[in-house]
Amino acid sequence: MKRLTFLIIFLMAAFQVTFSQVEKDQAVFKAYEPGFYQKVIQKDIQRVKEKMKEEPTRRQFLMDQSELDVPNKVRYYQREWANPVISQGAAGTCWSYSTVSFIESEINRMHGKKVKLSEPYIVYWEYVEKARRFVRERGDSRFTQGSEANAVTRMMNKYGVVPRSVYDGLLHGREYPNHRAMYQEMNDYLQSVEKNNAWNEEQVLSTIKSIMNHHIGEPPATFRVNGRQYTPQSYLQSLDIDPNNFVEILSYKQKPYWQKVEYEVPDKWWNSKQYINVPLDVFMEIIQEGIRKGYTMSIGGAVSESGFLRSTQTAMVPSWDIPSEYINENARQFRFSNNSTTDDHGMHLVGYHTQNGDDWYLIKDSSSGSRNNDPNAPEFGYYFFHEDYVKLKMMNFTIHKEAVQDIMRRVGR
Repeated sequence: MKRLTFLIIFLMAAFQVTFSQVEKDQAVFKAYEPGFYQKVIQKDIQRVKEKMKEEPTRRQFLMDQSELDVPNKVRYYQREWANPVISQGAAGTCWSYSTVSFIESEINRMHGKKVKLSEPYIVYWEYVEKARRFVRERGDSRFTQGSEANAVTRMMNKYGVVPRSVYDGLLHGREYPNHRAMYQEMNDYLQSVEKNNAWNEEQVLSTIKSIMNHHIGEPPATFRVNGRQYTPQSYLQSLDIDPNNFVEILSYKQKPYWQKVEYEVPDKWWNSKQYINVPLDVFMEIIQEGIRKGYTMSIGGAVSESGFLRSTQTAMVPSWDIPSEYINENARQFRFSNNSTTDDHGMHLVGYHTQNGDDWYLIKDSSSGSRNNDPNAPEFGYYFFHEDYVKLKMMNFTIHKEAVQDIMRRVGR
């Protein structure tokens, strides 16, 4: 036993002597040197991208407006006050941006106040309500980025509103919204809820909120404006605006006129039946007279059209599509029924101009299509719609009920 102990001590000592004689490795920090991927593969990717730019694979069939005298300058238009244009980025939430802009203009029209409200705040709670209904309907309810204008007033009624200065939904250094990853994560989660029959409403809503909190931040429960403490509900009250004072005007033949009906489009996910359906001539008359009396409108319809040019920011109806004199209720319904007219996009109608006896409308827009010109130009973020385009392709609008008192009396409010 003593001999074994002596041997172990001897070997340990020998190891220490040997190890102490071994040269120890050192470590340094070095800048990363590009390798094959960066030098070859990425160059190939970039080369193909550049080639595709030079040789576009897709061409659009569009109206040639180059020889037309189109009033595509903001200075031509008699307009009402609206906040500067703001981009919705890569978020499918035009319905919130257009209608929040409309609400801001209404606050200014009625009270002379200039406020900037938060669009992402409305979007946040709209997603919560979509998820709630998804659970209650056991998956038989639409969950997408899209919605309609009256979702904004609906969320304001339930959750109030906040200034954009306290909640802009831009985290992680973003300059523009991008809800694609957030939406995909929420949608994947809800699909798993349905697959696993896990209909725990409280748990689902908590998870949906946590996903949004990561991507766009948690909305404030309290905040300060000009030194005063508010909640979203008390801030709404301070603006002295009632979300119930706005009405939806619709015109299509598939439902009876002079009644409140449902606007049958996928984005109307909660099946509201509060749209006042009127004949097309009345629809256009409200727009024409309303804007002249100072009422702006949140307006929605189709924008993927051959007469809708991003290059000129002008929307017209080409004669080879349908001549002006043939635009009527049947032509409008035909296009809606065959899905060539849809509820693509929501915008804010803020002004008008008359040229050669025709009305043109100044349209404030949050999408990227209206931003292909000089960012310092007054036209940045605007479109110019000919009255025929509105007549054929814009399906509905939101306006203050004061502007349509006679119509509301006729349909029994």
